Amino acid sequence: MTVAGESKFERDYFEKTYRNYSRQNPRRKLRFYRGLVERAAPRDRAPRILDIGCAFGAFLSELNPEWKRFGIDVSEFAIDRAAQALPTATFARAGAAEIPFQGPFDVITALDVIEHVPSLEKVASSVKSKLSPDGSFLFVVPVYDGLTGPVVHLLDRDETHLHKRSRGFWLRWAEEHFVPVEWLGLLRYLLPGGYYLHVSTRAFRRFTPAIAVVARNRPS
Repeated sequence: MTVAGESKFERDYFEKTYRNYSRQNPRRKLRFYRGLVERAAPRDRAPRILDIGCAFGAFLSELNPEWKRFGIDVSEFAIDRAAQALPTATFARAGAAEIPFQGPFDVITALDVIEHVPSLEKVASSVKSKLSPDGSFLFVVPVYDGLTGPVVHLLDRDETHLHKRSRGFWLRWAEEHFVPVEWLGLLRYLLPGGYYLHVSTRAFRRFTPAIAVVARNRPS
């Protein structure tokens, strides 16, 4: 299968741009995402969840093993690692705009992913087509506005970030295609010594360097 932009995200990408990947994804951060997903997921059945840009499968591994877990990533290197680490989940090499699995999914996640994807319209269309009518979409993106904007620009060395947008842009995008339920500000940074700071906030969400947005599928 040929995936657009696939060569950018292989072993070199992770070893150079995200060489501290495991430290940047500690369990407390993944458990925070799990909490958001569990609040959005149905309670009367084992949910089906798809993680777009799943990388090594770390987030899916934090979920209840009774859930039906699926992951996609454009990186063959990442997908191979994920399949080895989590054999009870189903993985495929694919991009956000071309989800290969049959829906519907109760929850779809994209954690620090869609800022890399050229067409946000294709992302929205793809996600909506695979969500159940009452399904939820959780996405996390860096934002480049507010008091922290200049710092985010300065520290961002990932050349594959195509959408360096404001939180207002992402909230409008979510409202155009979905029904926003909640959004939170995220402060995260790998500190000297290896400790990864990860704080979520509602009160100061307009000043953080990243946001998490939970939205429902929009009825057709």
